[in-house]
Amino acid sequence: MHVDAIVQDLLGRQDEILDRLCAFLRLPSVSTDPAFIEGMRGAQTFLVDWLERMGLSDVQLLDGGGHPAVYGAWNGAPGKPTLLIYGHYDVQPPDPLEAWVTPPFEPTIRDGRLYARGASDVKGSTAIALETIAAFLRVRGACPVNVKVFLEGEEETSSPSLRAIVEQYGDLLQADGMISADGARAHPEIPTINVGSRGIVEFEVSIRTADKDLHSGRYGGAVRNAAHEMARIIASLHDEDGAITIPGLLSAQPSVSDNARAETARFPFDGAAFVKDVGARAHGEHGFSIREQLTLRPALDVNGMWGGYTGVGGKTVIPSTAHTKLSMRIVSGQDPDQVSDALKAHLRAVCPPDIELTIGDPGTGSRAFNLPTGHPLVLAAKKVLSDATGQEPVLVRLGASIPITVIFQELLGVQTLMFGFALPDEDIHSPNEFFRLASLAEGLSAWPRLLEQVGEYSADEFRSMGTATEKAPT
Repeated sequence: MHVDAIVQDLLGRQDEILDRLCAFLRLPSVSTDPAFIEGMRGAQTFLVDWLERMGLSDVQLLDGGGHPAVYGAWNGAPGKPTLLIYGHYDVQPPDPLEAWVTPPFEPTIRDGRLYARGASDVKGSTAIALETIAAFLRVRGACPVNVKVFLEGEEETSSPSLRAIVEQYGDLLQADGMISADGARAHPEIPTINVGSRGIVEFEVSIRTADKDLHSGRYGGAVRNAAHEMARIIASLHDEDGAITIPGLLSAQPSVSDNARAETARFPFDGAAFVKDVGARAHGEHGFSIREQLTLRPALDVNGMWGGYTGVGGKTVIPSTAHTKLSMRIVSGQDPDQVSDALKAHLRAVCPPDIELTIGDPGTGSRAFNLPTGHPLVLAAKKVLSDATGQEPVLVRLGASIPITVIFQELLGVQTLMFGFALPDEDIHSPNEFFRLASLAEGLSAWPRLLEQVGEYSADEFRSMGTATEKAPT
């Protein structure tokens, strides 16, 4: 049976598929906040039932000590490659709630867009992947490849127990490659293939300057103020242009090749419009375009800072403590441990010796990811996207971090193709997140063709080609 029959079945069931996606979105599966534990459990139950009903076997929760992953498999294609199909069911917190036009966990369609927390990141694309597998089993009775579905529950918290899951269930997760529903498209009209992403290192930093908050009239001008000192520490991280100034990182930052810059320039990108569209102000390392700053260069950011009185009205105190959360997106050639050590050394060096400094390291750092451009997953995606659009896909890198790509590469030797259908403007992690209904249809057309194309390879061919040494530009 031709793959077009699978596509037509999916497109003819879009109302049913949308209803199921909306039921998924109503489950408030926020992984970072214990107040949402019932939402997380509800999503796990929902997915286990979904995988069992579509005909997968060995459906179970894989527990690594945190929020478990949901797993299920179909192994009825002997001699064909085995692919992990990745998505995640956890979502970001919905705050600030008052900024939502409609409630974040009540899916609402407006102007061809499905609004809900997690619609774009990444329940919409995860649903596309699952519906594709279900359609092959329902219509054809078989998939063109063997599949192992792996749906993570901690992606939005930097996957703290993912390594433990992979180490504990490594035999179960053996595969020839992985296709991820996470990893958005870079452009609405131009076909793109993600061949890499930045890595990440995170910290929470606290300082203490006194035993307690002090009256600013009695102590002001005579003692250290924790908020002032934290501001000075943060200001030491960058120069006035926005470039990172930490000595231990400057010497270790890899150079950017001409090949990488040329490949980046192939992607049409209006930097000025990119900044203007979100009402921001351009600020970054000189000598690099905005696109290069976003994908080829490291970025160190304050994600939050607080201390002292922040309530209504005034309170004339001198804060005794101040706190900040930092994240650094790292690039190819940077080691997370070395970056972490350099950051810690800098913080200790710039903090006055009479101030108590605490650095909290969650240990969730991950390297940047590179997918060889000669890998059969890339070749299959090129074929599918070029046939669908009549255009040669552009190879791009992501500025974001997807830890599973590196962890599965390191622990299982598995390469990952990111094949999500979200778009960059869909307000992920922000109020009024949405997913385009047109993207749902496009994904339901492309995913079956991608699995069919990969199924053109035997397992041996896939494995031998997957060892190609051609790399994505760095």
